[in-house]
Amino acid sequence: MNKAPLGRLIGASLGPGDPQLITRRAWAALQSGARWLYPVKKAEESSYALGIVERGGLPVPADAEALVFPMTRDAIALAKAWARAATRTVELLQQGRDLVFLVEGDASTFATFGHLTRVVRELAPEVIVDTIPGVSSFAAAAASTSLTLAEEDETFAVIPAAYGVEVIDRLLDEFDTLVLLKVKPLIDEVLALLEKRDLLATSCFIEKVGSPDERIVHDVASLAGEKVNYLSLMLVQNPKRVRGELRRGCRKTRPASPHCGSD
Repeated sequence: MNKAPLGRLIGASLGPGDPQLITRRAWAALQSGARWLYPVKKAEESSYALGIVERGGLPVPADAEALVFPMTRDAIALAKAWARAATRTVELLQQGRDLVFLVEGDASTFATFGHLTRVVRELAPEVIVDTIPGVSSFAAAAASTSLTLAEEDETFAVIPAAYGVEVIDRLLDEFDTLVLLKVKPLIDEVLALLEKRDLLATSCFIEKVGSPDERIVHDVASLAGEKVNYLSLMLVQNPKRVRGELRRGCRKTRPASPHCGSD
């Protein structure tokens, strides 16, 4: 006897906080009749991702369901939480109805959705996953602050600040712009490094970008000693970085082409 086909698992990227940044494709998925799943840190707690959709004016379906993803570094607790979330997701998919998982920011960038899909596929390898891209927090932050992440031949990198100031210090010599995500635990250490590198004036702090509580701080030194929100990042530009020589034009291994030119 053939099994009924599974529903699709759709990751709907919602952007970092402003419902106007929800793409038309994600908006259509939310209204497609698929059942909504949304992440929470604790049972009965509010969901940041769900709040974005609610601010956009869409009513929450009665059968929308929360999946708990606790904020902990306890490997055992995390493994149990992921297993529960994935098992429940597969149970719902087996009903044949599509599921749309609400993702703040972009589903492919430091998002819960990527981990969820891996565990779901371990349980149900045949599941079809549809990932809808969206606006990342750092792209929205750059727009809100009128800063440019990279121009022409410039480079930029995106890293969690948790890698530590030694890594950040080294990368400042490798990239013109650094995006430091989740700076809350290391804010004072990062500020001390920026002061040492004389980069305070070319750095900007953004908290809850795109949400009603968005906060932009250009005078980042004023944040010393402050307890900032978990949903915060810092854009650090190093205009004094020494760049290496770039190879321009066509590769020498290719035959001459009329379409190749010089800068």
